[in-house]
Amino acid sequence: MADKTDWEARAANLLKAELKRKGVTYSQLVEKLAEIGVDEKEVNVRNKLSRGKFTAAFFLQCLAAIGQTEVRLYP
Repeated sequence: MADKTDWEARAANLLKAELKRKGVTYSQLVEKLAEIGVDEKEVNVRNKLSRGKFTAAFFLQCLAAIGQTEVRLYP
């Protein structure tokens, strides 16, 4: 299995940080995604974030689901 690239790790860490800031668990994220019409299982969300392998569309769906309208890409 290939290691995560720096970009994949950065994307995953950014999304995890936004979830943490909002106090949203993976289980809650799945519920919020369902509210906007995105069908995901908690185990799939966990795997995507741990691997850092997800689409830009999934990233945006997660941000929309938690009500995050701004993201700071660089410190």
